[in-house]
Amino acid sequence: MPATAADDDGWTAESLFEHVTALAAERAGSAYEPPAARLPEGLQDITYDQYRSIRFRPERALWRGHGRFEVQFFHPGFLFPHPVGMNTLEAGIVSPIPFEQDLFRYDAEAAVLEGEGDGATGFAGFRLHYPLNTPEYKDEVMVFLGASYFRLVGPGQAYGLSTRGLAIDTAAPEGEEFPAFREFWLVRPGPQADRVTILALLDSPSVSGAYRFDLTAGEEVRVDVDKHLFARADVGKLGIAPLTSMYFFGESSVRDRDDFRPRVHDSEGLQVLTGAGEWIWRPLVNPRAVRVVSLRDRDPAGFGLVQRNREFAQYLDMEADYHRRPSQWVTPTGGDWGAGGVELVEIPTADETNDNIVAYWVDESAFSAGERRHYRYRLTVFDDMPPGDPPARVVRTRSGWGAVPGAADPPPRSVRRYIVDFAGGALKDLGPDAAIGVRLDTSSGSLDDVRVRRLPDGEGWRATFLLDPEEERAADLRLMLTLDGVPVTETWNHVWYPDEL
Repeated sequence: MPATAADDDGWTAESLFEHVTALAAERAGSAYEPPAARLPEGLQDITYDQYRSIRFRPERALWRGHGRFEVQFFHPGFLFPHPVGMNTLEAGIVSPIPFEQDLFRYDAEAAVLEGEGDGATGFAGFRLHYPLNTPEYKDEVMVFLGASYFRLVGPGQAYGLSTRGLAIDTAAPEGEEFPAFREFWLVRPGPQADRVTILALLDSPSVSGAYRFDLTAGEEVRVDVDKHLFARADVGKLGIAPLTSMYFFGESSVRDRDDFRPRVHDSEGLQVLTGAGEWIWRPLVNPRAVRVVSLRDRDPAGFGLVQRNREFAQYLDMEADYHRRPSQWVTPTGGDWGAGGVELVEIPTADETNDNIVAYWVDESAFSAGERRHYRYRLTVFDDMPPGDPPARVVRTRSGWGAVPGAADPPPRSVRRYIVDFAGGALKDLGPDAAIGVRLDTSSGSLDDVRVRRLPDGEGWRATFLLDPEEERAADLRLMLTLDGVPVTETWNHVWYPDEL
């Protein structure tokens, strides 16, 4: 894009976003062209050890010394063979940011790469820095790296789950398509600004798109997303606002792990606020087979992946800091949200190195070639309490064989005893004689011995029941507590698959 001088009225963030949207529409009207930019020969075979030894020079950060935000760039190569274009918008002028090797240090194994970057045309990605925890140090707050992935982190947190610009055909038999951001425009913020704007052009064989990200950093980190999507080809499943995370094992697991840690996960549950105002909590699992479920809704109020347990003693991991992993909430704010569902994908994993959890919104109508859609939503980073006013919540989910110890005639191993503990909200400070009831139903199998009791600490209540599954059919369970017949908790939702044993 040629630079435009400010005395020609210049570019604004708004006019530039309109231009990027027009570029996306134009791309969708022609055949897909894979990224042409390639690395110079000397950078094409970078190894893992070499890549991790390449360091950006902080003193060369974009906007350094001119405000609260700074930008550092990632070197192309290794897993990122297609450089991404970078530009700035300042004083009405758009200017490209060229790749320069002297922006980086080539330490240890990477020393042989110095001087091999002539002809490189872009970067792998970038990260935004901001004084998030103390005024003296600018922490990473947002990172764009790889395909359409980006990560956010709030005060006191460590990176965990990822966000994506778009998901296409996730867990589909024909395979998933991974759209990628091809070019970015970074709008320079004011010296004391706590908000910065990033524009991006996305492309893939099926979809092109224009994105605007307005990042606000501080005690609360949030991003307002505005995106226009254009279908180049028919899309089987279009995932909006996808969140990607990891669940290896935890309190809802039914298989033993030979591990000193009691739980290992970046997120432990999917939370949904429906258009009708119902809060739903669905504990995550590491299944034996791929599980895909959809929570049907219309005009959703929000959804997110949540790491509720925030105490070190719950994890005992001094390296991974799972107790500091962020939670993230999606709040629709406009556009083509309507009838559809929040889809949750759970994929088996043998260790914690694989992201095996994905959640996103899927519209009930197909996205066909030639169509366009527009979505606006807010991404909010939090610890354990999402935006809004959630009711009393689930604090513990456990299950096991439904036998009574020592019983002479125990039931089959397939019979399950569940305990679900709730706390907070309207349950707080209730006496032991409060009229707490249980609403429980299942899609299959039979329920028995349904009880509710106050927990010994007086801070919550336990619902417990037996599930006798119907042969090999999955049982979709829903449970909530009531006070004087009125629901006072979120809805606990869990699917039991008999083949998990």
